[in-house]
Amino acid sequence: MTDKTPSGTTPPGTTQPGTTSPGTTPLWTPEALEAATGGTLLGPCRPITGASIDTRTLAPGDLFFAIRGEARDGHDFVAAALGRGAGAAVVAADRAQGFAEAGPVLAVSGAGEDPVLDAMRTLGAAARARTGAGIVAVTGSVGKTGTKEALRHVLSAQGPTHASIASYNNHWGVPLTLARMPADTQFGVFEIGMNHPREIVPLTAMVQPDIALVTTVEPVHVEHFASVAAIADAKGEIFSGLKAGGTAIINRDNPHYARLLAHAQASRAGRVVSFGEHPEADVRAQRIVLRPDLSVVDAVVMGIPVTYQLGTPGRHTAMNSLGVMAVVHALGADLARAALSLAALRPPVGRGERTALAIGEGEAFLVDESYNANPASIRAALATLAGIETGPRGRRIAVLGDMLELGPEGEAHHRALAGPVEAAKVDLVFTAGPLMRNLFEALPVSRRGASAATSADLLEPVLSALRPGDAVMVKGSNSIRMGRIVEALKARYANAQAEPPRAVAR
Repeated sequence: MTDKTPSGTTPPGTTQPGTTSPGTTPLWTPEALEAATGGTLLGPCRPITGASIDTRTLAPGDLFFAIRGEARDGHDFVAAALGRGAGAAVVAADRAQGFAEAGPVLAVSGAGEDPVLDAMRTLGAAARARTGAGIVAVTGSVGKTGTKEALRHVLSAQGPTHASIASYNNHWGVPLTLARMPADTQFGVFEIGMNHPREIVPLTAMVQPDIALVTTVEPVHVEHFASVAAIADAKGEIFSGLKAGGTAIINRDNPHYARLLAHAQASRAGRVVSFGEHPEADVRAQRIVLRPDLSVVDAVVMGIPVTYQLGTPGRHTAMNSLGVMAVVHALGADLARAALSLAALRPPVGRGERTALAIGEGEAFLVDESYNANPASIRAALATLAGIETGPRGRRIAVLGDMLELGPEGEAHHRALAGPVEAAKVDLVFTAGPLMRNLFEALPVSRRGASAATSADLLEPVLSALRPGDAVMVKGSNSIRMGRIVEALKARYANAQAEPPRAVAR
Protein backbone atom coordinates (compact mmCIF):
# COMPACT_ATOMS: atom_id res chain seq x y z
CA MET A 1 0.00 0.00 0.00
CA THR A 2 1.24 3.50 -0.69
CA ASP A 3 2.18 6.09 1.90
CA LYS A 4 2.75 3.78 4.86
CA THR A 5 3.30 6.59 7.31
CA PRO A 6 3.78 5.63 10.98
CA SER A 7 1.33 6.93 13.55
CA GLY A 8 2.44 10.29 14.89
CA THR A 9 4.04 11.34 11.60
CA THR A 10 2.96 12.90 8.33
CA PRO A 11 4.50 12.53 4.85
CA PRO A 12 6.88 15.41 4.04
CA GLY A 13 5.20 18.45 2.58
CA THR A 14 1.72 17.70 3.88
CA THR A 15 -0.49 19.76 6.15
CA GLN A 16 -3.20 18.92 8.60
CA PRO A 17 -5.93 21.53 8.14
CA GLY A 18 -8.96 21.74 10.42
CA THR A 19 -12.31 21.21 8.78
CA THR A 20 -14.41 23.90 10.42
CA SER A 21 -13.87 27.48 11.52
CA PRO A 22 -14.44 28.86 15.03
CA GLY A 23 -18.10 29.51 15.61
CA THR A 24 -19.32 27.04 12.99
CA THR A 25 -21.05 23.70 13.50
CA PRO A 26 -18.63 21.17 15.04
CA LEU A 27 -17.47 18.36 12.79
CA TRP A 28 -18.61 15.81 15.39
CA THR A 29 -20.71 16.12 18.54
CA PRO A 30 -19.88 13.93 21.58
CA GLU A 31 -23.09 11.98 21.04
CA ALA A 32 -22.27 11.34 17.38
CA LEU A 33 -18.76 10.18 18.27
CA GLU A 34 -20.01 7.62 20.75
CA ALA A 35 -22.81 6.44 18.47
CA ALA A 36 -20.54 6.01 15.45
CA THR A 37 -17.63 4.28 17.18
CA GLY A 38 -19.36 2.46 20.02
CA GLY A 39 -16.82 4.09 22.30
CA THR A 40 -17.17 5.80 25.67
CA LEU A 41 -16.10 9.36 26.32
CA LEU A 42 -14.14 9.83 29.51
CA GLY A 43 -14.02 13.47 30.50
CA PRO A 44 -15.73 16.50 28.94
CA CYS A 45 -15.12 16.52 25.20
CA ARG A 46 -14.06 19.81 23.66
CA PRO A 47 -15.66 20.88 20.33
CA ILE A 48 -14.36 18.62 17.56
CA THR A 49 -13.40 20.62 14.47
CA GLY A 50 -11.03 18.23 12.69
CA ALA A 51 -9.25 14.89 12.85
CA SER A 52 -5.58 14.00 13.09
CA ILE A 53 -3.07 11.19 13.54
CA ASP A 54 -0.07 13.52 13.77
CA THR A 55 0.77 15.65 16.80
CA ARG A 56 3.21 17.78 14.79
CA THR A 57 0.47 19.19 12.59
CA LEU A 58 -2.49 18.77 14.93
CA ALA A 59 -4.76 21.81 15.20
CA PRO A 60 -6.73 22.76 18.32
CA GLY A 61 -10.07 20.97 18.25
CA ASP A 62 -8.80 17.98 16.27
CA LEU A 63 -9.86 14.50 17.29
CA PHE A 64 -6.58 12.62 17.71
CA PHE A 65 -6.54 8.95 16.71
CA ALA A 66 -3.81 7.02 18.53
CA ILE A 67 -3.36 4.45 15.77
CA ARG A 68 -0.49 1.99 15.77
CA GLY A 69 1.93 2.56 12.90
CA GLU A 70 4.66 0.31 11.60
CA ALA A 71 7.28 2.02 13.77
CA ARG A 72 5.35 3.93 16.44
CA ASP A 73 2.28 3.61 18.62
CA GLY A 74 0.02 6.65 18.62
CA HIS A 75 -0.72 6.12 22.32
CA ASP A 76 2.78 7.45 22.98
CA PHE A 77 1.60 10.82 21.63
CA VAL A 78 -1.78 11.13 23.38
CA ALA A 79 -0.57 13.40 26.19
CA ALA A 80 1.16 15.65 23.67
CA ALA A 81 -1.97 15.80 21.48
CA LEU A 82 -4.22 16.76 24.38
CA GLY A 83 -1.65 19.27 25.58
CA ARG A 84 -1.79 20.95 22.19
CA GLY A 85 -5.55 21.36 22.34
CA ALA A 86 -6.95 18.22 20.77
CA GLY A 87 -10.70 18.02 21.31
CA ALA A 88 -10.27 14.44 22.50
CA ALA A 89 -8.07 11.44 21.85
CA VAL A 90 -9.34 8.08 20.60
CA VAL A 91 -7.54 5.34 22.52
CA ALA A 92 -7.82 1.60 23.10
CA ALA A 93 -10.16 0.89 26.01
CA ASP A 94 -7.56 -1.18 27.85
CA ARG A 95 -5.22 1.82 27.93
CA ALA A 96 -7.74 4.59 28.58
CA GLN A 97 -7.20 4.85 32.33
CA GLY A 98 -3.55 5.70 31.73
CA PHE A 99 -4.64 9.05 30.28
CA ALA A 100 -7.12 10.01 33.02
CA GLU A 101 -5.13 13.11 33.94
CA ALA A 102 -4.19 14.14 30.39
CA GLY A 103 -7.61 15.16 29.12
CA PRO A 104 -10.74 13.79 27.42
CA VAL A 105 -10.42 10.43 25.70
CA LEU A 106 -12.78 8.25 23.69
CA ALA A 107 -12.18 4.66 24.79
CA VAL A 108 -12.87 2.15 22.01
CA SER A 109 -12.81 -1.63 21.77
CA GLY A 110 -12.65 -3.89 18.77
CA ALA A 111 -11.90 -7.37 17.55
CA GLY A 112 -9.17 -6.20 15.17
CA GLU A 113 -5.48 -5.73 15.87
CA ASP A 114 -5.95 -1.97 16.27
CA PRO A 115 -9.29 -0.88 17.79
CA VAL A 116 -8.39 2.79 17.22
CA LEU A 117 -7.95 2.27 13.48
CA ASP A 118 -11.23 0.34 13.50
CA ALA A 119 -12.89 3.31 15.21
CA MET A 120 -11.50 5.69 12.59
CA ARG A 121 -12.99 3.46 9.92
CA THR A 122 -16.41 3.38 11.56
CA LEU A 123 -16.35 7.15 12.02
CA GLY A 124 -15.46 7.50 8.35
CA ALA A 125 -18.38 5.25 7.48
CA ALA A 126 -20.67 7.44 9.58
CA ALA A 127 -19.42 10.53 7.73
CA ARG A 128 -20.16 8.86 4.40
CA ALA A 129 -23.62 7.80 5.56
CA ARG A 130 -24.66 11.28 6.69
CA THR A 131 -23.55 13.22 3.61
CA GLY A 132 -25.57 14.08 0.53
CA ALA A 133 -22.42 15.01 -1.37
CA GLY A 134 -21.49 13.76 -4.80
CA ILE A 135 -18.55 11.47 -4.03
CA VAL A 136 -15.72 10.80 -6.48
CA ALA A 137 -12.96 8.19 -6.14
CA VAL A 138 -9.80 8.42 -8.24
CA THR A 139 -7.11 5.84 -8.88
CA GLY A 140 -4.55 5.10 -11.59
CA SER A 141 -0.93 4.17 -12.07
CA VAL A 142 -0.02 7.77 -12.93
CA GLY A 143 -1.79 11.07 -12.37
CA LYS A 144 -4.25 10.21 -9.60
CA THR A 145 -3.01 12.90 -7.21
CA GLY A 146 -2.84 15.56 -9.90
CA THR A 147 -6.32 14.62 -11.10
CA LYS A 148 -7.65 14.68 -7.54
CA GLU A 149 -6.15 18.14 -7.05
CA ALA A 150 -7.61 19.37 -10.34
CA LEU A 151 -11.04 18.13 -9.24
CA ARG A 152 -10.64 19.84 -5.87
CA HIS A 153 -9.71 23.03 -7.68
CA VAL A 154 -12.61 23.14 -10.15
CA LEU A 155 -15.29 21.84 -7.78
CA SER A 156 -14.34 24.21 -4.96
CA ALA A 157 -15.46 27.05 -7.22
CA GLN A 158 -18.92 25.47 -7.39
CA GLY A 159 -19.66 24.37 -3.83
CA PRO A 160 -18.19 23.18 -0.51
CA THR A 161 -15.61 20.58 -1.52
CA HIS A 162 -13.74 18.07 0.63
CA ALA A 163 -10.75 16.12 -0.72
CA SER A 164 -7.83 13.99 0.35
CA ILE A 165 -4.77 16.03 1.30
CA ALA A 166 -1.42 15.11 -0.25
CA SER A 167 -1.58 11.39 -1.12
CA TYR A 168 -3.72 10.18 1.78
CA ASN A 169 -4.85 7.19 -0.21
CA ASN A 170 -4.20 4.05 1.85
CA HIS A 171 -5.65 2.02 4.73
CA TRP A 172 -5.38 4.95 7.17
CA GLY A 173 -5.49 7.88 4.73
CA VAL A 174 -8.88 7.03 3.26
CA PRO A 175 -10.81 6.58 6.55
CA LEU A 176 -9.08 9.66 8.02
CA THR A 177 -10.18 11.73 5.03
CA LEU A 178 -13.72 10.40 5.39
CA ALA A 179 -13.77 11.18 9.12
CA ARG A 180 -12.79 14.78 8.33
CA MET A 181 -15.63 15.34 5.86
CA PRO A 182 -18.13 17.97 7.07
CA ALA A 183 -21.81 17.11 6.89
CA ASP A 184 -22.55 20.01 4.52
CA THR A 185 -20.02 18.93 1.88
CA GLN A 186 -21.36 19.21 -1.66
CA PHE A 187 -18.50 17.44 -3.46
CA GLY A 188 -16.09 14.86 -2.04
CA VAL A 189 -12.95 13.72 -3.89
CA PHE A 190 -11.00 10.72 -2.61
CA GLU A 191 -7.72 9.36 -3.90
CA ILE A 192 -7.31 5.59 -3.64
CA GLY A 193 -3.95 3.87 -4.03
CA MET A 194 -2.52 0.37 -3.94
CA ASN A 195 0.61 -1.63 -4.61
CA HIS A 196 -0.84 -5.12 -4.09
CA PRO A 197 -3.95 -6.89 -5.39
CA ARG A 198 -7.19 -6.54 -3.39
CA GLU A 199 -6.03 -3.41 -1.53
CA ILE A 200 -8.48 -1.12 -3.33
CA VAL A 201 -11.55 -3.26 -2.56
CA PRO A 202 -11.96 -2.31 1.13
CA LEU A 203 -11.08 1.32 0.44
CA THR A 204 -13.65 1.84 -2.30
CA ALA A 205 -16.19 0.00 -0.13
CA MET A 206 -15.62 2.65 2.55
CA VAL A 207 -15.88 5.57 0.13
CA GLN A 208 -18.91 4.22 -1.79
CA PRO A 209 -18.28 6.60 -4.68
CA ASP A 210 -20.98 7.88 -6.96
CA ILE A 211 -18.27 8.24 -9.61
CA ALA A 212 -15.06 6.21 -9.93
CA LEU A 213 -12.25 7.25 -12.28
CA VAL A 214 -9.16 5.33 -13.44
CA THR A 215 -6.62 7.71 -14.99
CA THR A 216 -4.41 5.09 -16.66
CA VAL A 217 -2.68 1.74 -16.19
CA GLU A 218 1.12 1.52 -16.45
CA PRO A 219 3.89 -0.83 -15.18
CA VAL A 220 3.95 0.62 -11.66
CA HIS A 221 4.40 -1.64 -8.59
CA VAL A 222 4.90 -4.42 -11.16
CA GLU A 223 7.17 -6.16 -8.64
CA HIS A 224 4.00 -7.27 -6.85
CA PHE A 225 2.06 -8.33 -9.97
CA ALA A 226 2.38 -11.05 -12.57
CA SER A 227 1.76 -8.61 -15.42
CA VAL A 228 0.53 -5.12 -16.30
CA ALA A 229 -2.84 -6.75 -17.04
CA ALA A 230 -2.93 -7.80 -13.39
CA ILE A 231 -2.32 -4.17 -12.43
CA ALA A 232 -5.31 -3.23 -14.58
CA ASP A 233 -7.40 -5.78 -12.67
CA ALA A 234 -6.27 -4.23 -9.37
CA LYS A 235 -7.16 -0.72 -10.57
CA GLY A 236 -10.51 -2.04 -11.79
CA GLU A 237 -11.33 -2.99 -8.21
CA ILE A 238 -12.34 0.64 -7.64
CA PHE A 239 -15.60 0.01 -9.49
CA SER A 240 -16.62 -2.67 -6.99
CA GLY A 241 -17.49 0.02 -4.45
CA LEU A 242 -19.63 2.14 -6.76
CA LYS A 243 -23.08 2.99 -5.48
CA ALA A 244 -25.88 1.44 -7.52
CA GLY A 245 -26.35 3.42 -10.71
CA GLY A 246 -23.00 5.19 -10.35
CA THR A 247 -20.64 6.22 -13.13
CA ALA A 248 -17.40 4.47 -14.09
CA ILE A 249 -14.91 6.65 -15.99
CA ILE A 250 -12.10 4.99 -17.97
CA ASN A 251 -9.22 6.13 -20.18
CA ARG A 252 -10.24 5.00 -23.68
CA ASP A 253 -6.70 5.33 -25.03
CA ASN A 254 -5.16 2.90 -22.54
CA PRO A 255 -4.29 -0.56 -23.90
CA HIS A 256 -6.14 -2.11 -20.95
CA TYR A 257 -9.40 -0.28 -21.60
CA ALA A 258 -11.30 -3.49 -22.39
CA ARG A 259 -10.12 -5.08 -19.14
CA LEU A 260 -11.19 -2.05 -17.10
CA LEU A 261 -14.49 -1.94 -18.97
CA ALA A 262 -15.19 -5.53 -17.96
CA HIS A 263 -14.68 -4.62 -14.30
CA ALA A 264 -16.99 -1.63 -14.67
CA GLN A 265 -19.68 -3.69 -16.36
CA ALA A 266 -19.49 -6.29 -13.60
CA SER A 267 -20.09 -3.60 -10.97
CA ARG A 268 -23.24 -1.72 -10.00
CA ALA A 269 -22.37 1.12 -12.39
CA GLY A 270 -25.33 2.56 -14.21
CA ARG A 271 -23.13 3.84 -17.01
CA VAL A 272 -19.56 3.83 -18.27
CA VAL A 273 -17.94 7.00 -19.64
CA SER A 274 -14.66 6.98 -21.56
CA PHE A 275 -12.18 9.79 -22.19
CA GLY A 276 -9.18 10.29 -24.45
CA GLU A 277 -8.30 11.00 -28.07
CA HIS A 278 -9.90 7.78 -29.31
CA PRO A 279 -12.66 8.57 -31.85
CA GLU A 280 -15.17 6.59 -29.76
CA ALA A 281 -14.35 8.35 -26.46
CA ASP A 282 -17.34 10.01 -24.79
CA VAL A 283 -15.12 12.88 -23.65
CA ARG A 284 -12.80 13.38 -26.58
CA ALA A 285 -9.87 15.69 -27.22
CA GLN A 286 -10.17 16.97 -30.78
CA ARG A 287 -7.02 19.07 -30.47
CA ILE A 288 -4.38 19.58 -27.79
CA VAL A 289 -1.97 22.50 -28.16
CA LEU A 290 1.04 21.97 -25.92
CA ARG A 291 2.98 25.01 -24.81
CA PRO A 292 5.90 25.06 -22.37
CA ASP A 293 3.88 26.72 -19.61
CA LEU A 294 0.28 25.70 -20.40
CA SER A 295 -1.92 23.63 -22.68
CA VAL A 296 -5.03 24.40 -24.71
CA VAL A 297 -7.61 21.66 -25.19
CA ASP A 298 -10.45 21.55 -27.69
CA ALA A 299 -12.76 18.80 -26.46
CA VAL A 300 -16.23 17.36 -26.88
CA VAL A 301 -17.75 16.43 -23.53
CA MET A 302 -20.71 14.08 -23.97
CA GLY A 303 -21.54 15.88 -27.20
CA ILE A 304 -20.90 19.39 -25.83
CA PRO A 305 -17.99 21.34 -27.43
CA VAL A 306 -15.69 22.81 -24.76
CA THR A 307 -12.41 24.70 -25.20
CA TYR A 308 -10.24 25.44 -22.21
CA GLN A 309 -6.77 26.48 -21.19
CA LEU A 310 -4.93 24.34 -18.66
CA GLY A 311 -2.53 26.10 -16.31
CA THR A 312 -0.30 23.02 -15.95
CA PRO A 313 1.83 21.98 -18.95
CA GLY A 314 2.31 18.53 -20.43
CA ARG A 315 0.33 16.08 -22.55
CA HIS A 316 -0.28 13.81 -19.55
CA THR A 317 -2.02 16.57 -17.61
CA ALA A 318 -4.03 17.54 -20.69
CA MET A 319 -5.23 13.94 -21.01
CA ASN A 320 -6.14 13.74 -17.33
CA SER A 321 -8.08 16.99 -17.66
CA LEU A 322 -10.47 15.10 -19.93
CA GLY A 323 -11.16 12.76 -17.02
CA VAL A 324 -11.79 15.81 -14.84
CA MET A 325 -14.34 17.15 -17.32
CA ALA A 326 -16.00 13.72 -17.45
CA VAL A 327 -16.39 13.81 -13.66
CA VAL A 328 -17.76 17.37 -13.72
CA HIS A 329 -20.39 16.35 -16.27
CA ALA A 330 -21.31 13.19 -14.34
CA LEU A 331 -21.79 15.24 -11.17
CA GLY A 332 -24.11 17.62 -12.97
CA ALA A 333 -21.76 20.51 -12.18
CA ASP A 334 -21.16 23.50 -14.48
CA LEU A 335 -18.84 22.58 -17.38
CA ALA A 336 -18.23 26.18 -18.41
CA ARG A 337 -17.17 27.20 -14.89
CA ALA A 338 -14.93 24.15 -14.66
CA ALA A 339 -13.29 25.06 -17.96
CA LEU A 340 -12.58 28.58 -16.70
CA SER A 341 -11.21 27.25 -13.41
CA LEU A 342 -8.67 24.99 -15.15
CA ALA A 343 -6.81 28.03 -16.48
CA ALA A 344 -5.82 28.92 -12.91
CA LEU A 345 -4.67 25.40 -12.00
CA ARG A 346 -1.03 25.19 -10.95
CA PRO A 347 1.11 22.11 -10.31
CA PRO A 348 1.60 21.29 -6.61
CA VAL A 349 4.94 20.91 -4.82
CA GLY A 350 6.77 17.80 -6.00
CA ARG A 351 4.51 17.36 -9.02
CA GLY A 352 5.69 19.93 -11.52
CA GLU A 353 6.06 23.05 -9.36
CA ARG A 354 8.24 25.60 -11.14
CA THR A 355 10.69 27.94 -9.44
CA ALA A 356 13.14 30.59 -10.68
CA LEU A 357 16.63 30.29 -9.21
CA ALA A 358 19.05 33.24 -8.96
CA ILE A 359 22.51 32.27 -10.18
CA GLY A 360 25.07 35.04 -10.40
CA GLU A 361 23.71 37.70 -12.71
CA GLY A 362 21.15 35.41 -14.24
CA GLU A 363 18.52 32.79 -13.50
CA ALA A 364 17.93 29.07 -13.89
CA PHE A 365 14.59 27.29 -13.92
CA LEU A 366 13.69 24.42 -11.56
CA VAL A 367 10.93 21.89 -12.25
CA ASP A 368 10.17 19.94 -9.07
CA GLU A 369 8.87 16.47 -9.99
CA SER A 370 10.44 14.89 -6.92
CA TYR A 371 7.29 13.21 -5.58
CA ASN A 372 7.70 9.59 -6.71
CA ALA A 373 8.58 8.14 -10.10
CA ASN A 374 7.84 5.31 -12.50
CA PRO A 375 8.68 4.78 -16.18
CA ALA A 376 5.54 6.52 -17.43
CA SER A 377 5.83 9.56 -15.17
CA ILE A 378 9.54 10.04 -15.93
CA ARG A 379 8.84 9.91 -19.66
CA ALA A 380 6.12 12.53 -19.17
CA ALA A 381 8.43 14.73 -17.09
CA LEU A 382 11.18 14.48 -19.70
CA ALA A 383 8.71 15.46 -22.42
CA THR A 384 7.72 18.50 -20.37
CA LEU A 385 11.38 19.44 -19.85
CA ALA A 386 11.85 19.26 -23.61
CA GLY A 387 9.34 22.07 -24.08
CA ILE A 388 11.09 24.52 -21.76
CA GLU A 389 13.13 27.23 -23.47
CA THR A 390 16.56 27.63 -21.93
CA GLY A 391 18.48 30.88 -21.68
CA PRO A 392 21.65 31.76 -23.62
CA ARG A 393 24.13 28.90 -23.21
CA GLY A 394 21.58 27.21 -20.94
CA ARG A 395 21.10 23.45 -20.83
CA ARG A 396 18.31 21.03 -20.06
CA ILE A 397 19.35 18.99 -17.04
CA ALA A 398 17.59 15.90 -15.67
CA VAL A 399 18.34 14.78 -12.10
CA LEU A 400 16.85 11.31 -11.71
CA GLY A 401 16.62 8.86 -8.81
CA ASP A 402 15.85 5.15 -8.81
CA MET A 403 12.37 3.93 -9.74
CA LEU A 404 11.36 1.21 -7.29
CA GLU A 405 8.98 -1.79 -7.26
CA LEU A 406 9.71 -2.70 -10.89
CA GLY A 407 10.72 -6.30 -10.18
CA PRO A 408 13.33 -8.25 -12.14
CA GLU A 409 12.93 -5.91 -15.13
CA GLY A 410 13.98 -2.90 -13.06
CA GLU A 411 17.41 -2.52 -14.66
CA ALA A 412 15.91 -2.74 -18.15
CA HIS A 413 13.25 -0.13 -17.33
CA HIS A 414 15.99 2.27 -16.23
CA ARG A 415 18.18 1.66 -19.30
CA ALA A 416 15.16 2.19 -21.53
CA LEU A 417 14.94 5.81 -20.40
CA ALA A 418 17.96 6.60 -22.60
CA GLY A 419 15.61 6.92 -25.57
CA PRO A 420 13.26 9.45 -23.92
CA VAL A 421 16.31 11.39 -22.66
CA GLU A 422 17.58 11.61 -26.23
CA ALA A 423 14.14 12.53 -27.59
CA ALA A 424 13.81 15.33 -25.01
CA LYS A 425 17.23 16.70 -26.03
CA VAL A 426 18.41 16.64 -22.44
CA ASP A 427 21.97 17.95 -22.31
CA LEU A 428 23.07 16.59 -18.95
CA VAL A 429 21.83 13.75 -16.71
CA PHE A 430 22.62 13.22 -13.02
CA THR A 431 21.51 9.98 -11.39
CA ALA A 432 21.07 8.73 -7.81
CA GLY A 433 20.81 5.07 -6.85
CA PRO A 434 22.13 1.75 -8.19
CA LEU A 435 19.23 1.18 -10.58
CA MET A 436 19.50 4.57 -12.24
CA ARG A 437 23.19 3.85 -12.77
CA ASN A 438 21.99 1.64 -15.64
CA LEU A 439 20.60 4.69 -17.40
CA PHE A 440 23.76 6.67 -16.71
CA GLU A 441 25.92 4.01 -18.36
CA ALA A 442 23.54 3.76 -21.34
CA LEU A 443 24.00 7.45 -22.14
CA PRO A 444 26.73 8.89 -24.34
CA VAL A 445 29.57 10.42 -22.32
CA SER A 446 28.55 13.89 -23.48
CA ARG A 447 25.24 13.62 -21.60
CA ARG A 448 26.67 12.26 -18.35
CA GLY A 449 26.73 14.68 -15.43
CA ALA A 450 27.43 12.54 -12.39
CA SER A 451 26.13 9.32 -10.83
CA ALA A 452 25.98 8.68 -7.07
CA ALA A 453 24.75 6.01 -4.70
CA THR A 454 22.32 8.34 -2.91
CA SER A 455 20.62 11.68 -3.45
CA ALA A 456 22.75 13.14 -0.62
CA ASP A 457 25.89 12.22 -2.53
CA LEU A 458 24.50 13.96 -5.60
CA LEU A 459 23.82 17.30 -3.91
CA GLU A 460 27.13 19.02 -4.50
CA PRO A 461 27.64 17.81 -8.09
CA VAL A 462 24.22 19.16 -9.08
CA LEU A 463 24.55 22.41 -7.14
CA SER A 464 27.96 23.20 -8.54
CA ALA A 465 27.00 22.31 -12.12
CA LEU A 466 24.09 24.72 -12.41
CA ARG A 467 24.61 27.91 -14.41
CA PRO A 468 22.44 30.79 -15.68
CA GLY A 469 19.94 29.81 -18.37
CA ASP A 470 19.69 26.16 -17.31
CA ALA A 471 16.41 24.30 -16.88
CA VAL A 472 16.68 21.47 -14.34
CA MET A 473 14.10 18.78 -13.58
CA VAL A 474 14.33 16.55 -10.48
CA LYS A 475 12.46 13.24 -10.15
CA GLY A 476 12.72 9.87 -8.39
CA SER A 477 10.90 7.42 -6.12
CA ASN A 478 9.99 8.75 -2.67
CA SER A 479 12.44 6.65 -0.69
CA ILE A 480 15.36 7.97 -2.77
CA ARG A 481 14.56 11.41 -1.31
CA MET A 482 15.15 13.50 -4.41
CA GLY A 483 13.26 16.29 -2.66
CA ARG A 484 16.42 17.08 -0.70
CA ILE A 485 18.05 18.16 -3.99
CA VAL A 486 15.10 20.46 -4.70
CA GLU A 487 15.36 21.94 -1.20
CA ALA A 488 19.12 22.46 -1.59
CA LEU A 489 18.69 24.20 -4.95
CA LYS A 490 16.05 26.53 -3.55
CA ALA A 491 18.14 27.28 -0.45
CA ARG A 492 21.35 28.07 -2.32
CA TYR A 493 19.79 29.91 -5.24
CA ALA A 494 16.75 31.48 -3.59
CA ASN A 495 15.10 34.11 -5.78
CA ALA A 496 11.91 35.13 -4.00
CA GLN A 497 11.41 38.18 -6.23
CA ALA A 498 11.74 36.43 -9.56
CA GLU A 499 9.06 34.88 -11.69
CA PRO A 500 9.95 31.71 -13.60
CA PRO A 501 11.45 32.77 -16.95
CA ARG A 502 8.99 32.92 -19.78
CA ALA A 503 8.94 29.69 -21.70
CA VAL A 504 8.68 29.86 -25.47
CA ALA A 505 7.52 27.01 -27.66
CA ARG A 506 10.00 25.79 -30.23
